[in-house]
Amino acid sequence: MAALTQDEKKYLLRLARETIKSLLEGENPESKSTYEELSSKTLEENRGVFVTLHKNEHELRGCIGYILPMMPLKQAVIENARNSAFRDPRFSPLKKEELDKIKIEISVLSVPEKISGISDFRIGIDGIILKKGHNQAVFLPQVAPEQGWDAEMTMQYLSMKAGLSPNAWKDGSTLETFQAEVFGE
Repeated sequence: MAALTQDEKKYLLRLARETIKSLLEGENPESKSTYEELSSKTLEENRGVFVTLHKNEHELRGCIGYILPMMPLKQAVIENARNSAFRDPRFSPLKKEELDKIKIEISVLSVPEKISGISDFRIGIDGIILKKGHNQAVFLPQVAPEQGWDAEMTMQYLSMKAGLSPNAWKDGSTLETFQAEVFGE
């Protein structure tokens, strides 16, 4: 996974903010000149990415993304800025008056890899995906340390996020980890 330059990070954060601002103003965000300001091979690579919105510093206000590399990074940031602000089912759509209170964080992901068990999960380094039957859930690498969870507690909360019992991860589940380059405003 190629590391992003500081200019690329600043560009992606500006892109996310301008997307949300344009949509709040009833404009088409893809017509904005911001989208043409920086061109790089990295920004055109298909990458998994999450856009997270925080209100009042630490209060989650939206977080949606793609785990797998489905589209070029620039486009994935545009899509997930829109989704985090207006389509996260846990929250009502963002309002104009909230925009100045929002801080944007972007997580650019590596491709997930299967692990044999919880002992291969590194808190604060790895994001984790739990799959069991038709149920699935994911935590970004920063979630467990932010919550003060150890590996087992992380797995319990991940199981519940997937709609399963807290200990469901222990039997018949598949675990995958990924890393993320995380940066924010």
